[in-house]
Amino acid sequence: MRVARVSARGAARWSRGHPWIYKSDVIGAPGPEPGAVRVVDARGRFLGVALWSPNSTISLRKLTGEDRLIDEAFWEERIEAAMRYRNAVVAGTSAYRLVHAEADGLPSLIVDVYGDILVTQFLSAGIEVFRAQIVEVLRRRFAPSGILARNDVPVREHEGLPRTVEILWGRVPDVVEVSEGAVRYLAGLNNGQKTGAFLDQRENRLRAGELARGRVLDCFAYHGSFALHLARGAERVVAVDSSAEALARAKDNVALNGLENVELVEANAFDFLREQEEAGAVYDLVVLDPPAFAKQRTAIESALRGYKEINLRAMRILAPGGYLCTFSCSYHVNTVLFREMLESAAADAGRPLRWIEWRGQAADHPVIVQIPETGYLKGAILQAL
Repeated sequence: MRVARVSARGAARWSRGHPWIYKSDVIGAPGPEPGAVRVVDARGRFLGVALWSPNSTISLRKLTGEDRLIDEAFWEERIEAAMRYRNAVVAGTSAYRLVHAEADGLPSLIVDVYGDILVTQFLSAGIEVFRAQIVEVLRRRFAPSGILARNDVPVREHEGLPRTVEILWGRVPDVVEVSEGAVRYLAGLNNGQKTGAFLDQRENRLRAGELARGRVLDCFAYHGSFALHLARGAERVVAVDSSAEALARAKDNVALNGLENVELVEANAFDFLREQEEAGAVYDLVVLDPPAFAKQRTAIESALRGYKEINLRAMRILAPGGYLCTFSCSYHVNTVLFREMLESAAADAGRPLRWIEWRGQAADHPVIVQIPETGYLKGAILQAL
């Protein structure tokens, strides 16, 4: 196996439990070809085996501290361990995340389950080298009817890889039906967000559904996944999204569940919230689930302004005793910044709000303490007094 030599700073990152070593800390490159390499420190001491991505800022992603061959047996061991964890934390759904990259010791690899279909993402040049081995393990272990690669994400360009969507095994339909608690929805595997649906919000959707009553507003509704759960307890749900295409799928999902109390509105959520406040509208529950406002660290300030605006307006239209379920999937807006934003919005709203609970991503998207990048979704439930 080829050898990469790293600086003391790079070695220290691994000793603290973080699996990444950046290009600036590689003092001896193992060559131009990606793959698995042995990693040693400046004095030649063995540190572990990693995926090597020669074009990436994140050059080395640790696989193991053992000096071992990276073969099908390795991938099978790690995937089996990931499956054991999901068996313990996933219930009541046909769609979940099987492999959450670094959080499962499988850096830059995503595997999501949609019934008998597996959807993968190979997000680094290093993991791409082992695609055939990983697909063979998945095919042999799970016997899926199809395996799809949703490799159409921008991060692959930074790795020197093409953005593609392709079937790796069997047959994959454009749309699959997913069961989630008491509701069903359609996930578009070939062109939906992420790998077909926002699986990381599953537990938050169930929780919001438990709180729903009266008149409810779902902003940034996308395909209506929150609205479907809200409608089971609410008298009326208004689901707002700016995309006509997304609302067309939401309409199908509403019909699939036989719901007649969901109103779909095509509108900019910022404008809609402002108009509702000006009109004196009142809601018993509001869900805010916007897209990432800060995809880069330089966007944090503007993102916080956007988050504050929608939360401030949502707080003002809550009925006494009403709930605000609010979320951010911007990794760069951490929990401290998110809470400070909510405190500022509540102060400007001029009304007391009770802190009910923190929320995060579903348990099948585990967060590793030493790898903050594995956790990105944060949320809160507040109650207006």
